[in-house]
Amino acid sequence: MKLATKLIHAGAEPDPSTGAIMTPIFQTSTYVQEAPGKNKGYEYARSQNPTRKALEDAFAIIENGKFGLAFSSGVAATDAVIKLLAPGDEVICANDMYGGTYRLFTKVFERFGIVFKYVDTTNAENVEKAITGKTKLVWIETPTNPLMNITDIAAVASITQSKKILLAVDNTFASPYLQNPLDLGADIVMHSVTKYLGGHSDVIQGALMMNDPELREKLYFIQKSCGAVPGPMDCFLVLRGIKTLGVRMKAHCENGKAIANWLRNNPKVAKVYWPGFEEHPGYAIAKKQMLDFGGMISFELKNDSVDEANRVLSSTHLFSLAESLGGVESLINHPASMTHASIPREERIKNGLSDSLIRLSVGIEDADDLIEDLNKAIG
Repeated sequence: MKLATKLIHAGAEPDPSTGAIMTPIFQTSTYVQEAPGKNKGYEYARSQNPTRKALEDAFAIIENGKFGLAFSSGVAATDAVIKLLAPGDEVICANDMYGGTYRLFTKVFERFGIVFKYVDTTNAENVEKAITGKTKLVWIETPTNPLMNITDIAAVASITQSKKILLAVDNTFASPYLQNPLDLGADIVMHSVTKYLGGHSDVIQGALMMNDPELREKLYFIQKSCGAVPGPMDCFLVLRGIKTLGVRMKAHCENGKAIANWLRNNPKVAKVYWPGFEEHPGYAIAKKQMLDFGGMISFELKNDSVDEANRVLSSTHLFSLAESLGGVESLINHPASMTHASIPREERIKNGLSDSLIRLSVGIEDADDLIEDLNKAIG
């Protein structure tokens, strides 16, 4: 089945009691049992919910996986993966990552004895060199947030598989439409569903997809025991959002290409971070493992000052100044003070994230209108 068809029909079965084509919102906490231990597959809504079940089935299908699990946020999904580990275990991570993930790792899990080692994962040899006998997990983003670095998933997977180490990939920026890490050897795929999968800036949710049944049972136990599950209304919204993922991502990619090229040719812009440029260090890998290059772009102005960046950030109208990404509307963001403020400045600078970097989440509006908006703001 082709992807466009999967996105429409994944997890969707007509309701057997009414024939409703959309999965109903089962707004219940409790299920009546016929006798002690005898139920219809549902015991308590933290453990199971029919709306969530349909969504989790859809998650698995669209990522070419066998199992999907839904969580109350992307950070909650990440949290569940780290809870597979024990004190003393080591995690190798990308040195360019979402600030909320970094905060979770450093401010929460380091206190429990988990060790996190940050390396440049764009070179798989760096990952291999960092592995020790205590390494249990490699965590990567590709493309990264916000510098759009590309990691060769298959190359890293060949290393982790040979050493029996788990590989988890944050696939939020690409979405399942552009990239499928399980097909490339990853063990776990994580999505901030809030972003492209939901697609309409109206829900907070996370997801994990995997193939291994034992790994699924471990993660399900954490999901059930810790309780970071989404409500049925949120699951319904994401089921609806997934149906339009294909057409939305095509528009995000088309607009992203147009704006990236316009920015590159703008004399007031110093550098554009977008993996679709042939001169991008990760272009060949991105072209190999992604269907297209996406709608996330970062850039720096030639007047490399925070004041000038703030002026531009405050001068757009169609690009709304806000955190998050992946919605149908375009957003503009200042990573150093917003999404990545939890990362110490010296770490940000060392990894190439300047105080004046601007990040765009290009929506699906008319590209000419978006370019005009940026042109007026940049001046």
